Amino acid sequence: MRSTSYTSPEMNNQPAKIEFQTALRVVMMPRDANNYGSIFGGVILSYIDQAGYIEARKHGTHRWVTASLDRVDFKAPVHVGDVVSFLTQTESTGRSSVKVRVRVESERYATGDVVHVTDAHMTMVAVNAAGKSIPFNSAPTVGDFSDGTSCG
Repeated sequence: MRSTSYTSPEMNNQPAKIEFQTALRVVMMPRDANNYGSIFGGVILSYIDQAGYIEARKHGTHRWVTASLDRVDFKAPVHVGDVVSFLTQTESTGRSSVKVRVRVESERYATGDVVHVTDAHMTMVAVNAAGKSIPFNSAPTVGDFSDGTSCG
């Protein structure tokens, strides 16, 4: 699993490492592209959503839903054949929510160069079977089929 880090000052003036963990790596295929060979932005947004779920699930085995996705600006295109990495980190937590940062990088098919595609900030919320928010640090709710569901 690849991780990327950078340092930021804390109150005690000591650098703190903020780690990104690889949540997903995906090869972009022709079905994901327009007629120019560029990957549709919606495909990247879908993977960002999945990466956010993977990060949130580290905080509790629950149903997680996307409450918000802040502005996403694409800095570079993604092409057919590129290997795209979705790197995540938890920015903060609330009672039932987790704020996640997703960094998207594309490894170019032809050269192997890695380019920064975009960053996304999203809020994921833990919910019960009825869709009501629950504290994410509560007992796991996925796998409890007493509510009549067959999967989480």
